Amino acid sequence: MRVLRDYQYAKAGDRGASAAIGNFDGVHLGHRAVIDIARAEALRLGAPLGILTFEPHPREYFAPKSPPFRLMNSEAKTHRLERLGVDILYELSFNAALSALSPEAFARDVIHDGLGLAHVVVGRDFCFGKGRTGTAADLEVFGAEMGFGVTVADLIETGGIEVSSTRIREALSEGRPRDAAAMLGHLHRIEGAVIRGDQRGRLLGYPTANMSIAGLHPPRYGIYAVEVRVQDGPLAGDYTGVASLGVRPMFGENAPNLETFLFDFSGDLYGTHLSVALVEFLRPELTFDSVDALVEQMDRDSLQAREILAAP
Repeated sequence: MRVLRDYQYAKAGDRGASAAIGNFDGVHLGHRAVIDIARAEALRLGAPLGILTFEPHPREYFAPKSPPFRLMNSEAKTHRLERLGVDILYELSFNAALSALSPEAFARDVIHDGLGLAHVVVGRDFCFGKGRTGTAADLEVFGAEMGFGVTVADLIETGGIEVSSTRIREALSEGRPRDAAAMLGHLHRIEGAVIRGDQRGRLLGYPTANMSIAGLHPPRYGIYAVEVRVQDGPLAGDYTGVASLGVRPMFGENAPNLETFLFDFSGDLYGTHLSVALVEFLRPELTFDSVDALVEQMDRDSLQAREILAAP
């Protein structure tokens, strides 16, 4: 998958794609439906399949001090889109110049002149241009005038509930990762580099791989059964484990992070990148009367996680 971050530097091979447009936070089932329509158009036209998205997320750009809301960082989103068979990711830098474009200017300068897209697909609630004043209906008008095709996709429901990033965040906040997965179409994953922690887990007999969750919407703090993908290095592969997500109240005040213990694993993961999927919430974070009591609970957590992960 090729990645292009500036529409003004698109080469001949980057042009002519059928592209889905949006933020695609979580790449949930609604996003997948939009992408699949763009894929069908790409096959019809003999064109590459593209995704047009923005980094940082416009909401982050306009409200940098708002609480973290993202389901995915850029790395995780890129990996998910690549697995879906996307040929070109137009991950445009969202900045003052781009945010100032009127809806018509965005359609002309970015979609038509800059990227030369043959067809674009958006959700029915799509808004674009300065002040989010452009609508999906406006895009259809601009497409007819400028010569690119436009498809407006209906919103997706599952179990009678509209699929949205907001509802997925609610499920994660309440410790319901399986409900989130039902709307995502895949397990919710936290991805990033393994960073050095205080190495306390090693002393307790549970060495963990520590990852920052800065900038991400925090799922409910607590202990989870997890599936783990080591994405690079000599130990790359798929594993299972148990993870602690939160602030570790047993040991004072700490920045939120994700600490994962991999079952039946031995090796150094510092600097490698992990993808940790939340399978099931086991319990909230707790404090204990002693370290021995904590270790006993960790033993029970590990046993419970192994049982859950071994189930069909």
